[in-house]
Amino acid sequence: MRIKDLNEEIRTCSKCRLSETRTYALCGEGNLNAKLIIIAQAPGETEDREGKMFIGPSGKVFDELLMMVGIDRKRIYITNLIKCMLPKYRKPKLDEIETCVQYLDKELELINPVIISTLGYFTARYIFEKYNIASELDFPEVCGKIFMSRNKKFVPLQHPTALLFNDSLRDELFEEYKVMKRLLDKE
Repeated sequence: MRIKDLNEEIRTCSKCRLSETRTYALCGEGNLNAKLIIIAQAPGETEDREGKMFIGPSGKVFDELLMMVGIDRKRIYITNLIKCMLPKYRKPKLDEIETCVQYLDKELELINPVIISTLGYFTARYIFEKYNIASELDFPEVCGKIFMSRNKKFVPLQHPTALLFNDSLRDELFEEYKVMKRLLDKE
């Protein structure tokens, strides 16, 4: 399967109830040869309306964090755990995650990154389980720490949305994102 075919599957997916309330099912975007893939939880309202990754308020914070640590968005691949917007920004339900991760798993296989960074708890939990990293996920204490499994490096991060609610976390998130940058520089 090619990424083009996968993206068409994502765009036309109707496997769960989220397809009834979304405008767009969001495909990942970025460098198809990226060493680093960043996985967020789900599209927000702006992303759902426009059909592009990280362009709303969280996206502006995300871009700022990338700029602060010196990561060019063109070098990375960005995707979501859940491809459709969650109504009222609620937490994803287990059946929604189970239905949607087939797309993420295919993206991971096709992109084959060396570094996987997760944004937020649900994404970290899924990746930790998939790669047998840890039986317990002590979030956010794991954020900014490096984990290894199957010749890949994993860096869970707090979601940039956290800064929209608590700007005092800025230095903490900056330090977490610097860890990701240091790993990318070594590749």
